[in-house]
Amino acid sequence: MNSADNISAASSPSQGDGFDGRPMVFYDGGCPLCRREIGHYRRLDKAGKVNWLDLHSHPEALERLGVTWEQAMERMHACDAEGRLTTGAYAFVTVWRALPGYRWLAKVVSAIPGVLPVMDFGYGIWARYRRRQPAACELPKDS
Repeated sequence: MNSADNISAASSPSQGDGFDGRPMVFYDGGCPLCRREIGHYRRLDKAGKVNWLDLHSHPEALERLGVTWEQAMERMHACDAEGRLTTGAYAFVTVWRALPGYRWLAKVVSAIPGVLPVMDFGYGIWARYRRRQPAACELPKDS
Protein backbone atom coordinates (compact mmCIF):
# COMPACT_ATOMS: atom_id res chain seq x y z
CA MET A 1 0.00 0.00 0.00
CA ASN A 2 1.07 3.52 -0.69
CA SER A 3 1.49 5.05 2.74
CA ALA A 4 0.49 8.50 1.50
CA ASP A 5 -3.02 7.53 0.48
CA ASN A 6 -3.35 3.83 1.25
CA ILE A 7 -4.28 3.00 -2.32
CA SER A 8 -3.35 -0.44 -3.59
CA ALA A 9 -1.35 -1.05 -6.71
CA ALA A 10 -3.52 -4.12 -7.43
CA SER A 11 -5.26 -4.33 -10.78
CA SER A 12 -8.28 -2.10 -11.19
CA PRO A 13 -11.76 -3.60 -11.26
CA SER A 14 -13.66 -3.96 -14.51
CA GLN A 15 -17.34 -4.30 -15.39
CA GLY A 16 -16.87 -8.08 -15.19
CA ASP A 17 -15.95 -7.58 -11.52
CA GLY A 18 -19.19 -5.69 -10.92
CA PHE A 19 -17.53 -2.27 -11.23
CA ASP A 20 -19.90 0.21 -12.81
CA GLY A 21 -18.27 3.50 -11.83
CA ARG A 22 -19.81 3.58 -8.36
CA PRO A 23 -17.63 2.99 -5.32
CA MET A 24 -17.59 -0.69 -4.35
CA VAL A 25 -17.51 -1.77 -0.73
CA PHE A 26 -16.44 -5.30 0.18
CA TYR A 27 -17.66 -6.36 3.60
CA ASP A 28 -17.80 -9.41 5.84
CA GLY A 29 -21.47 -10.39 5.68
CA GLY A 30 -20.74 -13.24 8.09
CA CYS A 31 -20.00 -10.79 10.90
CA PRO A 32 -22.94 -9.40 12.90
CA LEU A 33 -21.05 -6.20 13.71
CA CYS A 34 -20.04 -5.63 10.08
CA ARG A 35 -23.57 -6.37 8.83
CA ARG A 36 -25.03 -3.88 11.30
CA GLU A 37 -22.63 -1.11 10.28
CA ILE A 38 -23.04 -1.75 6.55
CA GLY A 39 -26.82 -1.92 7.09
CA HIS A 40 -26.67 1.58 8.56
CA TYR A 41 -24.76 2.87 5.53
CA ARG A 42 -27.04 1.06 3.08
CA ARG A 43 -30.13 2.66 4.63
CA LEU A 44 -28.55 6.07 3.94
CA ASP A 45 -27.72 5.07 0.35
CA LYS A 46 -31.25 5.60 -0.97
CA ALA A 47 -29.87 6.76 -4.35
CA GLY A 48 -27.77 3.59 -4.81
CA LYS A 49 -24.48 5.49 -4.99
CA VAL A 50 -22.47 2.52 -3.65
CA ASN A 51 -22.16 -1.07 -4.85
CA TRP A 52 -22.23 -3.21 -1.68
CA LEU A 53 -20.58 -6.65 -2.00
CA ASP A 54 -20.86 -9.26 0.74
CA LEU A 55 -17.66 -11.29 0.52
CA HIS A 56 -19.48 -14.41 1.69
CA SER A 57 -21.76 -14.18 -1.34
CA HIS A 58 -18.97 -13.01 -3.69
CA PRO A 59 -15.70 -14.49 -2.34
CA GLU A 60 -14.00 -14.11 -5.72
CA ALA A 61 -14.62 -10.35 -5.97
CA LEU A 62 -11.45 -9.17 -4.20
CA GLU A 63 -9.38 -12.13 -5.33
CA ARG A 64 -9.55 -10.77 -8.90
CA LEU A 65 -8.01 -7.60 -7.51
CA GLY A 66 -5.13 -9.48 -5.88
CA VAL A 67 -6.58 -9.60 -2.35
CA THR A 68 -6.72 -12.94 -0.55
CA TRP A 69 -9.66 -14.06 1.61
CA GLU A 70 -7.51 -13.65 4.73
CA GLN A 71 -6.55 -10.09 3.78
CA ALA A 72 -10.18 -9.29 3.01
CA MET A 73 -11.25 -10.50 6.46
CA GLU A 74 -8.52 -8.51 8.21
CA ARG A 75 -9.51 -5.06 6.92
CA MET A 76 -12.41 -3.41 5.15
CA HIS A 77 -11.73 -2.88 1.43
CA ALA A 78 -13.38 -0.54 -1.06
CA CYS A 79 -12.79 0.68 -4.59
CA ASP A 80 -13.35 4.37 -5.12
CA ALA A 81 -15.23 5.79 -8.12
CA GLU A 82 -11.99 5.70 -10.14
CA GLY A 83 -11.48 2.02 -9.34
CA ARG A 84 -8.62 2.46 -6.87
CA LEU A 85 -8.59 -0.09 -4.05
CA THR A 86 -8.48 1.36 -0.52
CA THR A 87 -8.47 -0.33 2.89
CA GLY A 88 -9.12 0.45 6.53
CA ALA A 89 -10.00 4.04 7.41
CA TYR A 90 -9.36 5.03 3.80
CA ALA A 91 -12.08 2.60 2.71
CA PHE A 92 -14.49 4.21 5.18
CA VAL A 93 -13.72 7.61 3.63
CA THR A 94 -14.51 6.09 0.21
CA VAL A 95 -17.93 5.12 1.58
CA TRP A 96 -18.50 8.40 3.40
CA ARG A 97 -17.82 10.44 0.24
CA ALA A 98 -20.83 8.78 -1.41
CA LEU A 99 -23.31 9.01 1.47
CA PRO A 100 -25.51 11.86 2.63
CA GLY A 101 -24.78 12.75 6.22
CA TYR A 102 -21.16 11.58 5.93
CA ARG A 103 -19.78 13.62 3.02
CA TRP A 104 -18.79 16.40 5.39
CA LEU A 105 -16.88 13.94 7.57
CA ALA A 106 -14.98 12.59 4.55
CA LYS A 107 -14.01 16.16 3.61
CA VAL A 108 -12.88 17.02 7.13
CA VAL A 109 -10.75 13.93 7.76
CA SER A 110 -9.25 14.15 4.27
CA ALA A 111 -8.42 17.85 4.57
CA ILE A 112 -6.57 17.83 7.88
CA PRO A 113 -3.02 16.52 7.44
CA GLY A 114 -2.25 13.44 9.51
CA VAL A 115 -5.83 12.60 10.50
CA LEU A 116 -6.35 9.71 8.08
CA PRO A 117 -3.08 7.91 8.93
CA VAL A 118 -3.93 8.18 12.64
CA MET A 119 -7.47 6.91 11.99
CA ASP A 120 -6.07 4.06 9.92
CA PHE A 121 -3.62 3.15 12.69
CA GLY A 122 -6.51 3.06 15.17
CA TYR A 123 -8.60 1.02 12.74
CA GLY A 124 -5.75 -1.50 12.43
CA ILE A 125 -5.71 -1.97 16.20
CA TRP A 126 -9.49 -2.29 16.32
CA ALA A 127 -9.52 -4.75 13.39
CA ARG A 128 -7.07 -7.04 15.20
CA TYR A 129 -9.02 -6.69 18.47
CA ARG A 130 -12.47 -7.37 16.96
CA ARG A 131 -11.40 -10.78 15.69
CA ARG A 132 -10.61 -11.82 19.25
CA GLN A 133 -14.08 -10.96 20.54
CA PRO A 134 -16.63 -13.79 20.61
CA ALA A 135 -19.51 -11.45 19.75
CA ALA A 136 -17.69 -9.91 16.80
CA CYS A 137 -16.15 -11.26 13.63
CA GLU A 138 -13.57 -13.97 13.79
CA LEU A 139 -11.11 -15.31 11.27
CA PRO A 140 -10.91 -19.07 10.88
CA LYS A 141 -8.59 -20.54 13.52
CA ASP A 142 -6.07 -21.74 10.91
CA SER A 143 -5.28 -18.23 9.57
